[in-house]
Amino acid sequence: MLRLVIRRLLQLIPTLLGLSVLLFVWLNRLPGGPAAAILGEKATDAEVARINRALGLDQPLYVQYGRFLKRIFELDLGTSVQTGQPVWDEFTLKFPATVELSVAAMLIAIVVGIPLGYLAARKRGGWVDVASVSGSLIGICIPVFFLAIILRGVFAVDLGLFPSTGRQEADINATVITNFAMLDGIITGEFDAAWDALMHLFLPAITLASIPLAIIVRMTRASVLEVMGEDYVRTAQSKGLERRVVRGRHILRNALLPVITTIGLLTGSLLSGAVLTESVFDFPGIGSFIKNAIDARDYPVLVGFILFIAMIYVLINMLVDLAYSLIDPRVRVH
Repeated sequence: MLRLVIRRLLQLIPTLLGLSVLLFVWLNRLPGGPAAAILGEKATDAEVARINRALGLDQPLYVQYGRFLKRIFELDLGTSVQTGQPVWDEFTLKFPATVELSVAAMLIAIVVGIPLGYLAARKRGGWVDVASVSGSLIGICIPVFFLAIILRGVFAVDLGLFPSTGRQEADINATVITNFAMLDGIITGEFDAAWDALMHLFLPAITLASIPLAIIVRMTRASVLEVMGEDYVRTAQSKGLERRVVRGRHILRNALLPVITTIGLLTGSLLSGAVLTESVFDFPGIGSFIKNAIDARDYPVLVGFILFIAMIYVLINMLVDLAYSLIDPRVRVH
């Protein structure tokens, strides 16, 4: 197990190196270069030359790349054009909100999706199966931003059951420790702040969970149906084993392996795909920050975001491999 963790962490280095090369090439292939992108289309040649000298962009490419790589390993991602603050500081301030939202969405998708997919496979052809398959198809087809607008309009604006925007009410004087609003409320005993954060989180989490939930339902159903037809399942049933043993140890345990891979991929995509959800609900996470960075052509923020998501993907894949080994020790990850 320890060897697997070390191997996966070492794989992070060449992955980030390769990505850094692509990002460096992208920055240098921008129309007019990074300086023109920062100054705008109406920048004069003198202004562009001044910025190039200040950023060291008039030096040879290998020197520029070396400085670029050095800043990455020092977590010096530059300064945000929007806020004038270091990009890394902005990430540590805003990323906890996105993590909180993504974790909540994935928990909803897993807790609801796996049992529903398993039940649909067990009741194949019944009304539960038809309803789950139809519902999952609808969940995949509905755009996230459209569902967000509907949920916000109905449950927040019309019915007033949930807050429509933000992460917490402005009049709640919550103590900030980790920037995870719910966790901070629990740690400090400010349960009213934790409850308020949960209410603000509910609608965005449901929205963000819609597509992962649909995919997990369909994947679990297909995987369970496939495992149910295997010879070892029929052998276990012919031996007279209890149903709960056959279903839990032989069917569900083996069916979860491809589902875990899907969950790992979906978790990474949630972190990078929260832009629309956070924008509709005005949720102050990294998604809305990235949207503003795209509008403002804030390239230091975009570079840092891409590198950060790459690290998240590698770490999630490592956790998926570890989960494989825990669920089925016979699986050997190479």
